[in-house]
Amino acid sequence: MMLGVALVMVTTSMSQPYPTKLLNNEQQIESLIQQMTLEEKVAMLHGKHMFSSAGVPRLGIADMEYADGPFGIREEMEPHSWNSLNLTTDSATFFPTGSALAATWSTEWAYNYGKGMSHEARLRGKDMILGPAINIQRIPTGGRTYEYLSEDPILSGFLAVAYTKGCQDDGTAVCLKHYALNNQENYRGFVDVHISDRAMHEIYLRPFEMAVREADAWGLMAAYNKVNGRWCSENEQLETTILRQQWGFPGMVISDWGGVHSTVDAVTAGMNVEMPGDRFFGKPLLDSIKAGKVSEDIINQRVREILRVRLAVKPIPASEANKLSVGNAEEMDIALNVARRSIVLLKNEGLLPINTTHVKHIAVIGENAITKMALGGVGAGVKTRQEITPLEGLQKALGNKVKLTYVPGYKSFSRENLFKHENPIQPADKRLMAEAVKVAKKADLVIFFAGDNREVETEGSDRQSITLPSGQDELAKALVKSNKNIVTVIVAGGPVDISTVDPISSSLLVSWFNGSMGGQALVEVLTGHISPSGKLPMTWTKQLSDVPAYATKSYPQQIANDQQGDIFVGIVNNKSNDRQQKLIANYAEEDLVGYRWFDCKELPVAYPFGHGLSYAKFDYSDIKATPTAKGINIQFTLTNTSDTDAEEVAQVYVSRPLSHIDRPVKELKGFLRVALKAGERKVVNITVRRNDLCHWDSAAQAWMLEPGKVQLLVGGSSAELPLRCETEL
Repeated sequence: MMLGVALVMVTTSMSQPYPTKLLNNEQQIESLIQQMTLEEKVAMLHGKHMFSSAGVPRLGIADMEYADGPFGIREEMEPHSWNSLNLTTDSATFFPTGSALAATWSTEWAYNYGKGMSHEARLRGKDMILGPAINIQRIPTGGRTYEYLSEDPILSGFLAVAYTKGCQDDGTAVCLKHYALNNQENYRGFVDVHISDRAMHEIYLRPFEMAVREADAWGLMAAYNKVNGRWCSENEQLETTILRQQWGFPGMVISDWGGVHSTVDAVTAGMNVEMPGDRFFGKPLLDSIKAGKVSEDIINQRVREILRVRLAVKPIPASEANKLSVGNAEEMDIALNVARRSIVLLKNEGLLPINTTHVKHIAVIGENAITKMALGGVGAGVKTRQEITPLEGLQKALGNKVKLTYVPGYKSFSRENLFKHENPIQPADKRLMAEAVKVAKKADLVIFFAGDNREVETEGSDRQSITLPSGQDELAKALVKSNKNIVTVIVAGGPVDISTVDPISSSLLVSWFNGSMGGQALVEVLTGHISPSGKLPMTWTKQLSDVPAYATKSYPQQIANDQQGDIFVGIVNNKSNDRQQKLIANYAEEDLVGYRWFDCKELPVAYPFGHGLSYAKFDYSDIKATPTAKGINIQFTLTNTSDTDAEEVAQVYVSRPLSHIDRPVKELKGFLRVALKAGERKVVNITVRRNDLCHWDSAAQAWMLEPGKVQLLVGGSSAELPLRCETEL
């Protein structure tokens, strides 16, 4: 409530929780707990092997097997190390990474993505997938921006709900990560995030809440960092008050690897499983129980929460796991369809689609044309049976029609350089640049593959800048002097500085880290086999200093000496996870993340949130808004005015300029991917849910709905909203 304002606030319950399967076996679970010894209970609360935690064999309770990570099932590892078992049956599909999935703006394909991941997890004998990764992309330089979905909580939330349903409908538990506010990799092992209650709920927790309440997510992973002074692994506000009491979560919470820092505080706050070892939840926990510091009732509750998940997921006997090949046609088809819909056409001045009547010689320049992105850097990767590179895609599609000449142009930043802590922003290689210029002069068209790789964008460290690595800007300037016909393809997981390559490129695309079938999908777009339909899930800024975390000087933080390095890398190298340093990340921008900030400050951007062109043209018309018990139904007409079949992502934003509450200029509240044949017209209906119109009231600790006028804005990006209307709540 706001004092001194004649304002009626209407409390609204969030949507009815998705029916949970976790409470279907309570009698059986109570019987099992009564039969277990204290030692057996404690054994379930910590890692058994690197990616498993113990069951109770004598009671028929199988171990819990975890699958790393969110965009492909990791190869099998030795039980107590990070070394591969070198099997021949543990390959998997490399699905497009999180930012690519988000660029589809498709709940249908997010569901299929989760289902495909689950199918491969089951073949590999896994019970829980360590994903989806749904933290908000607060900074474009974040080392895991490529894993995460979006800067917007509604886009992230709807996709997380669909991924979760697809995965768990198929029989595998998800483990939403990283709960919560793990929005940077630098110093993630000890940084303390300070944030207001409202911004935390409305922006950073909203995707987690949606996946828990609307998709019955069965697992969460506690993040490494602290939130408002407490480690996430022992944060009672996050794990008990919010997760279990406010959201009604009945499932299990596991730690990030090496992310537990205490025994009594962690198990009492709500942590179920310490991974991957037993430093705190092994003998120290047993001793704490016997000393009366932890009650056996709490242990029983933690075991109960694990058993709910264990009984909901059918265990796969070890004799049946890793017997059939993984990475099969059905999953590869899902990866292909996601990749097709993710590619974003930023600009096009006529060179695309490629016209092979006039283009007979293409210079393919840039090492990213041949670089495979399934592996690299620190953290989860995929040992995939297939990854079609852009060059391979071009050779297959155009090899008989067009002469293709490939040269690297630059030398990609490598793992060797990463371990030397070298900056990827290196000068151009003069010899490679000269070779590229020579080839470009002889070609009808240059396709320049710029961007990052998985060594530049990596878990454990953030990028120092968004400047293109390996001297790519210098190369781009040289190329345009020899050939004006340049199509630039940005291969990256997050935004890069395109201030140099944009003006020299007739056409500019983003193709992400796009999975096993990424090269085929890209070439289908370049050749016009399909029209591009991806939309940016994050703002592409002109300069890093405009980003709110940088503008408010809350990032990057400085620390005099962090000899221990990243927490995960330390665990891999058998270092202690004890952290004495204190470092605060003050989220001074509050809820003004991404496009909200740029709208508020009226700052120009390179390309706005939601932007993405097509080979088709779309006309929006005839908007009408109708309040309903569930929210507001928006109806409008969408027409494909071109002779090209295409898909468009229609976006609905809400603005409340007369609100008595501080709000952004506008916020995304709904979207829908619509397929239209050439010349086709469709009446489109999108419902803005009542729940998504609420704000978080910190005093009441509840979602509240403010009545009054609501402006609805509809169009193809956050900056192109031709339809507007008003209604009353």
